[in-house]
Amino acid sequence: MKKKFQFFLFSLIILISLVFYNTYFKSPSDQKSNDLTKKDEKKPVGKNNVIKNLKYDVKFDDNSKYSISSKISEITNTNDNEIVIMNDVTAKFNDGKNPTIYITSDTATFNNSSFNTTFETNVRVEYIENVITSDNLDLDFKKNNVYIYNNVLYEGLTGLMKTDNILINLFTKDAEIFMSSPAKKVEISSK
Repeated sequence: MKKKFQFFLFSLIILISLVFYNTYFKSPSDQKSNDLTKKDEKKPVGKNNVIKNLKYDVKFDDNSKYSISSKISEITNTNDNEIVIMNDVTAKFNDGKNPTIYITSDTATFNNSSFNTTFETNVRVEYIENVITSDNLDLDFKKNNVYIYNNVLYEGLTGLMKTDNILINLFTKDAEIFMSSPAKKVEISSK
């Protein structure tokens, strides 16, 4: 019984000491800092809008069409431009004269003003019976080209090709294939 009383008395002294310290010795800045931390925890993650199953359809003056969609997108505003960060992306481009070019990737950044799009991670381009895979692809409507780069692998009816870069004109379908370093060569193997 004596030990229980001693324990109770000891606990009571500690409790009174803590209350006394917090009341008379703790600085107001410590309290404000704790309040700011609590307020920060309650803030939303971002000011941007997250949208599921977003799709943009664009028709240009020359009757070419561009369509891009994603499963999850986040809309942001940067320098007065609406930029859409997209995940699980599918896109297609048709100039009205040639077969459609299909593009898929894990992520993409779409500029809603210029319609230019940067695709990243597991990029796959399909055109007729040709498949190109890479890490990156830039679709530039101002320059009317598709720039495919980083770990580019082309597979067509006649064989395989490994290169660093492919630059394709969207309207003429002319392609420029080149390595980043002049010391390296494009690798080609036929089927």
